[in-house]
Amino acid sequence: MTKTGKPRAKVAVIGGSGLYSSAAIKSPRELTLKTPFGAHSGPIVVGELEGVPCAFLPRHGRGHVVTPTEINQRANIWALKSLGVERVLAFSAVGSLKEELAPRTFVFPDQLVDRTKDRVQTYFGKGLVAHIAFNPPFAPEQNRIVYECAKELGIKSVFGGVYCCMEGPAFSTKAESEMHRSFGWSLIGMTAATEAKLAREAELVYSQACMVTDYDCWKEGEEVHTEMVVANLHANAENAQRLMRLAVPRIASAPLEPAFSEALKGALFTDPKHRSKAALKTLDLLVKKYV
Repeated sequence: MTKTGKPRAKVAVIGGSGLYSSAAIKSPRELTLKTPFGAHSGPIVVGELEGVPCAFLPRHGRGHVVTPTEINQRANIWALKSLGVERVLAFSAVGSLKEELAPRTFVFPDQLVDRTKDRVQTYFGKGLVAHIAFNPPFAPEQNRIVYECAKELGIKSVFGGVYCCMEGPAFSTKAESEMHRSFGWSLIGMTAATEAKLAREAELVYSQACMVTDYDCWKEGEEVHTEMVVANLHANAENAQRLMRLAVPRIASAPLEPAFSEALKGALFTDPKHRSKAALKTLDLLVKKYV
């Protein structure tokens, strides 16, 4: 239990499109937490997943009621941090920009391009400035563990690639899709960039399991449409449930990666004499060990 009496969790799973709950979590307890940044996407389920204290948060809310731009990422990550979470395994539905990354493939990207424009990307400001290092954007060792688990389960999986994060909620035009392909990028999605940046500021070891649902709209005869996406979402969600059962205990026992777990070390740029007391108070959960 935390000092406030909330259950504790060591690992959090964030579910993307099609993944709104996990029956694998035992002795589940639903929580709705207050954060300085408003409401998180939906109830957080806390319990044990294969013996590991774990939290599950549906990114879009139950029933998919929150658009990518509407997601209160600051509240989501803050709520998980306040439960004692150290690691995040995030699942995301994505489109493929490469022939070899067929629908129902799981991809574990190692790079990120942010093309969003309407998101709040940081906890800092208002008299307290921090500049985090953000490369690599996803935890390489944790990503590798989850990838190896996926292969062990027989899930078609690829390690590495570039995730392009677009604003949405509309899918790409063909011209946009071909432009993204021309840069050599691998995947197109709508959520990873802001989530990964805020997780880094919260010093959470963060990895992405990207579940391919479609070929965006670039491949003739396989243009994205709702029925196809939904069918692939269901198939991917079943594999995601299997994967989290195997992967969560393994990542929970692995060493933390300092580039993530100590991301704010040296990142506070504001002179101590000029730091806003109000901002320090608001962000105490993140900065207390550095001030």
